[in-house]
Amino acid sequence: MTHNEYGYLEMNIEKLLHERGISKNALCKAMDIPRSNLNRYCRNDFERIDATFVCKLLHFFDCTIEELITYNVNDEKN
Repeated sequence: MTHNEYGYLEMNIEKLLHERGISKNALCKAMDIPRSNLNRYCRNDFERIDATFVCKLLHFFDCTIEELITYNVNDEKN
C-alpha cells in the first residue's frame, strides 16, 4: 500500500467477499481475472486502479463505490 501526502485508497474486496459468502475463486471465475491480480488488490498492493476492474467489481457485488473503496487521509505532516 502506497501512502503519500494526499492519503491512500483501500479496496474492501475481502470484506465484501466475506459478507456475501463468496470465495476468491468464484470472483476470479466470474470476472475472468487471474487470482494473482485479485490478491494484489485484496492486499491493497497497487498504485493504480483500473476503472474497468472497479466497474466490474461494483456490478459483481452490486455495491456502491464507497463500499468498495475507502479513502484514507494521511494525517502525517512532512
